[in-house]
Amino acid sequence: MNESKPRPVPVLASLALALPALWPAAGLAEPARGRAPEATWIGQELRLPQPTPALETAQAEPAPGETAPASPSAPLWSGTVELYGFAPLRSTGSVTIRGQEAEVDQDLGEILDVLRFAASARGSIEKGRVGLQGDLWYINLGDQASRLVGPRSLFTTTADVGQTLGIYDLALRYRFGERESAIGKPGTYSVIPYAGIRLIDGRLSLAATLDGPFGRTLLEPSRGLQRTWVQPLVGTQASVFLSPRLRAFARGDIGGFGLAGQQDLSGNAQVGLGYAIGDNTDLNVSWRYMGLKWNNGDAQSNGFVSNLNGIEIGVKFFFGGAPRGTAVASTP
Repeated sequence: MNESKPRPVPVLASLALALPALWPAAGLAEPARGRAPEATWIGQELRLPQPTPALETAQAEPAPGETAPASPSAPLWSGTVELYGFAPLRSTGSVTIRGQEAEVDQDLGEILDVLRFAASARGSIEKGRVGLQGDLWYINLGDQASRLVGPRSLFTTTADVGQTLGIYDLALRYRFGERESAIGKPGTYSVIPYAGIRLIDGRLSLAATLDGPFGRTLLEPSRGLQRTWVQPLVGTQASVFLSPRLRAFARGDIGGFGLAGQQDLSGNAQVGLGYAIGDNTDLNVSWRYMGLKWNNGDAQSNGFVSNLNGIEIGVKFFFGGAPRGTAVASTP
């Protein structure tokens, strides 16, 4: 028998049929070291992953030491409340009831001797730069020794004057400069003009004793006057920071303008310093003058004049405004 010999043609044919089937598997194999893999989806759309909510929140919050930016929404509410006491070092004036006039001149000690009750407070509220402000002042004094004037001054006379007086202001205001606060950057200022009404409520009494000729004593009956009226009011207040906690302030206003009688005028002038004793609290010390004059101008006239000059001490609280932001590190 003839010995069989290998035939190369069928083997090569088998390899040719197997190579196309093995080629895709070779493409999915791990690439060689040092070679970058080639994209197998040429022509398809490339989609990047969306950021997670936690990343967005971290990027929106401020970095450490920074405050959150102000929201561009509606303006914020803010306001102040001040409790104060006015101590006149000297009080001068007069009371006229049905033509009888008595003059008063007292120092602080004499005023405190006849003081029955006193209360005072002021405050403000604003949204953005526009707001309202008010000031309430009330005092009740007992009988004060005074001197009669006029034709009867030829007699030896004594008189007692009682006084209850309330002054209540309400005004619309507009602020220039920064919002009022207890602490601020040196040079920061605010100027606030205002206009409104002033309500005055006065109750006065006058009792006089005249020592006539030949040692006769003439007693006059007590006279009383009660009047409540409204005045137009205009004024301005301003403040500027001298240091982060120390500020200077001033205020001036005028009311009346002769609209409620032959004489009808009132006013205030005040200047002082405020020091922050907390983040939202000020201690204020100032000099203040307050004047009031009214007379109906009749033949048997009624009226009174009051001039007070002294020291005012108050505690002022600030509230509202933009909140401070939370210090959180931001993600690049």
